Amino acid sequence: MRLSRLGEDRLLAELLARLPCNDSVVFAAGDDCAATRVRGSSELLVLKTDCLVEHVHFASRANPLDVGWKAIMRPVSDFAAVSALPHFALVTLIAPGRTEAAWVKKLYAGLARGAAKFDISIVGGETSSTPGPIAIAVALAGFVERDRFITRRGGRAGDDLFVTGRLGGALRRKHLRFVPRIAESRWLTGHFSIHAMMDLSDGLGTDLPRLARASKVGFHINMDALPLSPDCKIDNALSDGEDYELLFAISPRDRERLETTWRKKFPRLRLTRIGRFDRKSKIENRKLPGGYVHFQ
Repeated sequence: MRLSRLGEDRLLAELLARLPCNDSVVFAAGDDCAATRVRGSSELLVLKTDCLVEHVHFASRANPLDVGWKAIMRPVSDFAAVSALPHFALVTLIAPGRTEAAWVKKLYAGLARGAAKFDISIVGGETSSTPGPIAIAVALAGFVERDRFITRRGGRAGDDLFVTGRLGGALRRKHLRFVPRIAESRWLTGHFSIHAMMDLSDGLGTDLPRLARASKVGFHINMDALPLSPDCKIDNALSDGEDYELLFAISPRDRERLETTWRKKFPRLRLTRIGRFDRKSKIENRKLPGGYVHFQ
């Protein structure tokens, strides 16, 4: 069966079940990041890799400074999804021989700028040639307190669903210049019990059902409540992707305190309740239109 028919989620489900893991692994592949125990440490070691591919994640005409920034910010956003702090990065560049050296130098300047934003040390990597297109992969390592690592799996029926910021239109605006919600995530886990969380990269229409499946619950969403970016419609919020906002589940008992304290802490960033988790039923309510799906 070709990947275009199998789809990303089914492919990963088949592959991940066969991957070996030892007893030090706390959370393996299938979440936003992996986490392992480290002997003698009270924290978990957090690992993540992500990539950018020309014509898929950035256009050939894109400023290489911005491409470098995005390349490192994508895995940083996954660290935000689990409330971890990144510390070290490895960068792999795969490019055709015809690529201009000046372009690559600007790319690495963008990588360095993004790393400095979050005090990340770039400690090595790899380079390789290819007929094309250009691809950049960044692997991150960092740490998180054991009681603050958040997965996609802890959502409960009745939980409120919140998103940060605005959704839709990222490809026209911020997808090359976004700042991951590390500060917001760390504040959330420092003050509240967050049951499940992820970052929105493929669009709410794809990512929310993933969060629900991981937590083994259904969901109800209030389409009219979606926080839309300027000049965007509901379909954009569901389908455009590249938002890199946080989507999380929290007990409704904490709703009022969360909304009040959030406005004081982050007065310039919206926080919106968009729906809730509910129990699964015979009626399939875990699908939404739109969203980006690889291989299709």
